[in-house]
Amino acid sequence: MKGIADEPQYSVGLLEGGTALCDVIDNHIYEQTLSEKNAFFVADLGVIMRQHVRWRTHMARIRPYYTVRCNSSPAVIEVLAALGTGFICTNKSELELVQSHGIPSEDIIYSGVCKQVSQIKYAAKNGIDLLVCDNEAELLLVCFTSSPDDEISMTFGCSLKDCRHLLERAKELGVQVVGVRSHISSSCEDDQVYVHAISDARCVFDMGEEIGFNMKILDIGGGFSGSETQLELINSAVMSMVDLYFPPSTGVSLIAEPGSFFVSSAFTLAVNVISKEVVARDHDPSPNDEPEFQYYMNEGVYGSFASKLSETLIAAPSVHKNTSLDAPVFSSSLWGPSGDDLDQVVEHCLLPELNIGDWLMFSHAGAYSLGQPLCTATDSPPPPVYYVIFSRDWFEMQDTGVSHEATLKNFSLVPYFLNSCQTEAALSVPA
Repeated sequence: MKGIADEPQYSVGLLEGGTALCDVIDNHIYEQTLSEKNAFFVADLGVIMRQHVRWRTHMARIRPYYTVRCNSSPAVIEVLAALGTGFICTNKSELELVQSHGIPSEDIIYSGVCKQVSQIKYAAKNGIDLLVCDNEAELLLVCFTSSPDDEISMTFGCSLKDCRHLLERAKELGVQVVGVRSHISSSCEDDQVYVHAISDARCVFDMGEEIGFNMKILDIGGGFSGSETQLELINSAVMSMVDLYFPPSTGVSLIAEPGSFFVSSAFTLAVNVISKEVVARDHDPSPNDEPEFQYYMNEGVYGSFASKLSETLIAAPSVHKNTSLDAPVFSSSLWGPSGDDLDQVVEHCLLPELNIGDWLMFSHAGAYSLGQPLCTATDSPPPPVYYVIFSRDWFEMQDTGVSHEATLKNFSLVPYFLNSCQTEAALSVPA
């Protein structure tokens, strides 16, 4: 069974209790080793459901709006829609994708920077009335909140001191401002940033009321990792401030914009080593004169590791080969296939010596990794996605009211069977 990525009808492998996710990855590596050795993703859709349960448990009063640009895989959109999330879209193609899954227009917010007039008109024509903005021509006021230690530039949103001018200008133009959104860095780990965001939002709400606006939406933005601990901390910090500044009597709706939170840990990327070089060590010379290796993979920063170009740290992968626990490891760097000096995926990690044809596995690969290639020099399509879900997760999803026939119409559930030859080969490996 092979899943099909980015098509209206896609297969989802149903895994029974005796099959582990690593077995699925092993199976596809075995198949690819016999053919073209292309990179691929394996996506466990049950992880998305479990993350939704975590959100509902710890952030019950805050409705999640998923940021589509984080991962626009159709199966992800369909699962999240079935679970009742809203969606944040940044361009026309994302709006079309979400609407093609039957998402009501009131559950869609049009966000993004530098919107084209034609796309704003498209959103309006299709009944999408909520627009995130930071200038005088749009509808939902963005309030920028920064961490004291955060050095990112103010690319998104307006400062608190500019809000009154924009509110007054919106009133002059007849634009209805309906809420406030805080832009919080995705790297933020300080729950106090959210506290300041709520306080600043109250100031903007007060300004709006003075000018004559009746604002009813508070969007605390993104910045959510996948950890349950972070959710607990943020919820504790945010809700105490919300109760103080936005009690239920105000009628203000609370929303947030988790993206990576839902999808990062659901996807694993398997890549193949296509070349290697031994290089001279230019730092920390080894007394034993150990070699340093450069490995080239069939995916790089112009493909599935595009987030590296925005300075996102890519964690070191695991090696898909049998090695003893005391096997020597060597200083290594990992590169994409383009030959470009920018195409460095991992600057430094410790790995056993690899051979051409070996496989590496990157976990937590679901965020900002499935877009179209930024460079066509390698003439290879994006890696396919093989969707799976464990039967226990599927039944739990059904218990939440998600119906296969009604809300997951594009799913084709197929019992997953391991390749018999691969299974026999795996069993023959000595312990």
